[in-house]
Amino acid sequence: MAADSQYGPMSSPAPDAPHSEQLLAEVAALPGLPGVYRYFDAQDQLLYVGKARNLKKRVSSYFQKNHDGTRIGHMVSRIVRMETTVVRTEAEALLLENNLIKTLNPKFNILFRDDKSYPYLKITGTRETFRTAGTKPLPMLAFPRMAYYRGVVDRRHSYYGPYPSAWAVKETITLLQKVFRLRTCEDTVFANRTRPCLLYQIKRCTGPCVDLIDTEAYGRDVADAERFLRGETQEVLDALQARMMAHAEKLEFEQAAEIRNQMSALSRVLQQQAMDNLSDKDVDVLAVKVLGGRACVNLAMVRGGRHLGDRPYFPAHVEDATQIDEALESEAESSPATDPMERVHVRVLEAFIAQHYLGAALPHTLVTSHPVSRTLMEALTEQNGAKVHTVHQPREHRRAWLDMAQKNAEIALARLLAEEGSQQARTRALAEALGLPDDNLDELRIECFDISHTAGESTQASCVVFEAHKMQNSQYRRYNIDGITPGDDFAAMRQVLLRRYGKIAEALRAEQGVAPEATAGAVDVPAGAADTPEPAAEVAGEAPKGPRMPDLVLVDGGKGQVSMAREVFQQLGLDLSLIVGVEKGEGRKVGLEELVFADGREKVYLGHDSAALMLVAQIRDEAHRFAITGMRAQRAKVRTGGSKLEDIPGVGPKKRARLLQRFGGVRGVAAASVEDLSTVEGISAELADAIYRALH
Repeated sequence: MAADSQYGPMSSPAPDAPHSEQLLAEVAALPGLPGVYRYFDAQDQLLYVGKARNLKKRVSSYFQKNHDGTRIGHMVSRIVRMETTVVRTEAEALLLENNLIKTLNPKFNILFRDDKSYPYLKITGTRETFRTAGTKPLPMLAFPRMAYYRGVVDRRHSYYGPYPSAWAVKETITLLQKVFRLRTCEDTVFANRTRPCLLYQIKRCTGPCVDLIDTEAYGRDVADAERFLRGETQEVLDALQARMMAHAEKLEFEQAAEIRNQMSALSRVLQQQAMDNLSDKDVDVLAVKVLGGRACVNLAMVRGGRHLGDRPYFPAHVEDATQIDEALESEAESSPATDPMERVHVRVLEAFIAQHYLGAALPHTLVTSHPVSRTLMEALTEQNGAKVHTVHQPREHRRAWLDMAQKNAEIALARLLAEEGSQQARTRALAEALGLPDDNLDELRIECFDISHTAGESTQASCVVFEAHKMQNSQYRRYNIDGITPGDDFAAMRQVLLRRYGKIAEALRAEQGVAPEATAGAVDVPAGAADTPEPAAEVAGEAPKGPRMPDLVLVDGGKGQVSMAREVFQQLGLDLSLIVGVEKGEGRKVGLEELVFADGREKVYLGHDSAALMLVAQIRDEAHRFAITGMRAQRAKVRTGGSKLEDIPGVGPKKRARLLQRFGGVRGVAAASVEDLSTVEGISAELADAIYRALH
């Protein structure tokens, strides 16, 4: 049982001043037990999470040594508060450390993005149908289907994977269709078929929807498919051969021929990949490559004896975390590797293993490019409930797997470095072209706005953010635009800029000691990830963190949009030189865009092959994409009425469809009177009154 010891916030010392007496006293009072420690700065931001076999010895080493001029010195100078948790074993400390790293995102730890998007292959209803005796399931349950699946698992179904990509799942489904001919159709389609579909005609399905196979025979195919997915291929072949011989002895040659063809298809599948090896059923192969301050861990997956592909992962904060660890290398807990570069590789690999498999199922064998600590494997074994083995110097087919994973890690890292170099060059080119400060391009921040609607319906504005040489999709915002004439893009731009920068302007004036003026309220609409099309509900009072204005504000439009932006910035007392409009060129062709300035400068054409224009176009196009996805989702919600009509008692799907058809949408229904509503077939006067009151 872990015990927490938390200490309150303290005043921030100067960067080169000694730490507070209270903090040092707390360090001195720490026990010599295993545990986890967390460091916080004056703004209560988490700086670092670490684990220790001996808390007192490890934490004291940060404050007793001189770390001036190093990354650890920079971090230690910012520490004003710490928290510690004492645990029973070092393995517990390691698991807790990585759980905190994953959930709290500390600034100086190696951090892998938490990826829960692995797909699975699902076979529906097998647990319920074939393990429950004495009941007759529904036809859809009696004939389970294969499906591609992401999400929370359901105990009624069987899941196989995870797979490294959607392609790997779909390839496996195609393979199983060829060999075992299981259905893939939705239950609604299955229940309404009157004749076999095309998949039956091309021998990819046995036609259970029209009773061309009985449940017993189909159940055998399902069981064989599941054994194949578990890697029991030889057992499947033996069972098929026994069934074929039994049919031949009974002179049932057609059935025997069918099974023979099934065995031939399975044999061809097993010979398709030279990388397959049936002695290894579930194995993960991990290779790490570190270069240029960046790292890549390539994860290759073997499931059921089949090599399914791989996926690269790129951690953050590699340089900071490894240099901090280097400063503490004299501790007994340090890595056994002697070469500094090898130690970096080991740390990155161990961080990935701990964070990736924390709280998740993992195979019993890991093949790794570098040796990992015994403590980490003990922790994973304790979590998994079964022994987890690691193989550092594999042979035969495992060596081939590892060599391939290492090569893929090198290729992925080289591609990342090339892309980052190109993006940084674009950022520098834009800064030079527009006269922006270029002393710290990593902090250059650009915000871009776009307006989207359909004939004035469901108007939305988007704001996307470019910072640290990449799009920051977690900082994207959507704004629902109301109270304007439909289709008035200028009014929409005015509203979104007032809402975006109104509170920032107030905060800046307060910092400068200027009396705040009344401005339109800034209401941010968090929209989550850029790939999420649904706009989120508005959150009153939320604004960008801190009074930070971007270094550049891009608006998608020419003189008209720029003039509106200039009026807003003049009203708010903000710098007009920040505003740049992206005006379409002749024929609206890509590469001919011109930049329009709010401070009176002449228009600028950067050239179709300009790196600066490429960056501007990238940001502008992302703002346009983000606005359109939100607008389309909002429009669909308005046109279907969302759940407003369906939530009214007495209005089912048919009545809802009649209402929408008669009045052209939920707005038309809301605008209709009780008398008009009652003229729709199936809508009584009482129900019409209930609908009117519900929509008003």
